[in-house]
Formats: sequence, structure tokens, C-alpha cells
Amino acid sequence: MGANAQTSVPSFADGQVLTGQQQTEINTGIPVFATSVERDAAFGGTGEKVLAEGQYAYLEDTNATQVYDGSTWQSVGIAPGLVCVKAETAFSAVASFTVDNVFTSDYTNYLMLMTWTVSIASQPTTVLRVGGVDATSNYNYQRGIAQSTSISNDRYANQSSILCASFTYAPSSFSAMTLTIYQPQLATTTFFNAFNAATDTALTVPYNANFSGNHNAATAYDGIKFAVPTGTFTGTYAIYGYSKTV
Repeated sequence: MGANAQTSVPSFADGQVLTGQQQTEINTGIPVFATSVERDAAFGGTGEKVLAEGQYAYLEDTNATQVYDGSTWQSVGIAPGLVCVKAETAFSAVASFTVDNVFTSDYTNYLMLMTWTVSIASQPTTVLRVGGVDATSNYNYQRGIAQSTSISNDRYANQSSILCASFTYAPSSFSAMTLTIYQPQLATTTFFNAFNAATDTALTVPYNANFSGNHNAATAYDGIKFAVPTGTFTGTYAIYGYSKTV
């Protein structure tokens, strides 16, 4: 949490002597919270204000200022269409990496941008996670690859993971991907759509691949994992939530 973040919004009695922390909380003006979880827990407890219409709050994780309208929190000002929920993060020479606690009820759909290189020719796979545990069944997807003048397609059902990119060739190749993840945090089917721009042994030989599929278990997930079956990969990624309001 940042220097101004707090976990409660205190209610004061006449003549009460304030602590240094309470004075800091007052001096921030609008209460500052690390996430919506801390915001929701900050009202109505012992010694705390009762949440009421007109209350403002600022969230550090989404850089959003909100106001309570008597029944729900509303964004103040113009809400961005995409909100960064996982800042750009680097990974280096790993066989896999996980991103937990990234899917919440704040957003229904998500966008991930990722770039990488590999130690040996390999293709990344994806699984959903909940509570730090991988979901390793019920993945179905269609793949289409355009390579030079050739186009190929194939389909897979009941897989242990879903492909999100085609082969990246080592050592001089480079891959980039946009991955849209639909409704992972809802207890229903999660859909995926990925576009992968890659290079076939050299940057002067580009090709592309598209992946569309689903995870057909009616489970709510809060995280995701990416892995290569052989070797390691190195790159960066960031995750964004699509705003549900305007």
C-alpha cells in the first residue's frame, strides 16, 4: 500500500484525542485504499463511519476516484475503456509464470499483451487458476496458422491446457500476442481469443496464428498461468480490464 492508503474510515466522538495515524487519514482528504476489498471493509465496523451516499474513495490499484450513490460505487469523471489491473511485468528464463488474484468482479472481460523469446523452439500454453491451483481439463480450441502462402487449421477438444501462440523459433525469433479472456471470474464458461504475431526463424519471415476456444467448466477463476513445454521463455506482459461503465 502507498503512504496515504488506509484500511478504515474512522468516526470520531466529541473531545476525542486523535492518534497520529488518524490525523494522517484526515489530512488525505478523500480516503485512499489499496483495492476495492480494503475500501469495502473500511466502513461500518467499530469506530468506523457508516457508508452513506456521497462518500468518496480513491483506489490505488486502478487509479480510480469513486463516489457511493447510496447503493453502489460509481466512477468519477470519464472512465477509461481499459484499466490496467496488472502492471507491465518482466519474466526471464522461466518455464512458466503465474498471475494470481487478477480476475475480480470489477471487470467481466480482460485483455493481455505479451511479448517473448524462447531458449528453444516452443509454444506457450495457458491454464486458468483459482486459489493458486491450476485447472487442467475441459479446454477446447481451434487454431489457424498463416505461414507464407499456406494456411492450416486444426481443432482440439478436452485438453489439459489451451494453446495461446504458435511456435516461436530460437534463438533469433520474437513473438507478440494479444489475448482476450471473457468472463473468467464468473461461474460459467470462459472464452479465449488470441492473435499471435511471430517470426519463422528470422524477423524477415513473419507469420501469424489465431486461437479461439473455451474452458467449459462452470467455475469462477482468479488467476492464469503460462508455460512452455520445453526450454524457457523471456519477455514481458500486462493485463487490462475492460470497463463495464462509461
